[in-house]
Amino acid sequence: MRRGNVRDVSEPLGTSLEWRVRRDFVVLKALGLLPAIALIVLNLDDRRAIILCGITALVLAVLVARDLLVPVRLSADPEGVVVARWFAGRQRVPWEAVERIAVDVRHRYGRRWEHLEIDTGETLFVLTSAQLGVSCTTVAADLRSLKSAARDSAQPDRAES
Repeated sequence: MRRGNVRDVSEPLGTSLEWRVRRDFVVLKALGLLPAIALIVLNLDDRRAIILCGITALVLAVLVARDLLVPVRLSADPEGVVVARWFAGRQRVPWEAVERIAVDVRHRYGRRWEHLEIDTGETLFVLTSAQLGVSCTTVAADLRSLKSAARDSAQPDRAES
């Protein structure tokens, strides 16, 4: 099972792949807690500042906790994909249910923004490159390869029955 975020393009796709949250983003969120806590301590006499900084610190703490507790946001194997949902939930989607794998690319603020879309017809899963740790285009190509390999391996079974 691949645990890292980088795959050598000459290396064949394995039977199981996973993509995790970028560690540098987790560190940045954790570092954001420091000024929020410092501002709470420095403004003990200002109730509005305490509330605002407290909410900021709480949101950042929840985001850091989620990133540490559920670092793998997407995994795939010959049976299908598993997508992290909400705080610690996971949802398995078989390849037969996956109707479309696409990458939405937008250019805003001088940057390229990518979103991976996995459409099951009933549910649309949207993941960013920050959540996956690599480019969404790379992940989409890997998912399509795994899906077609799973479909090809299932074809002979159907012909025999």
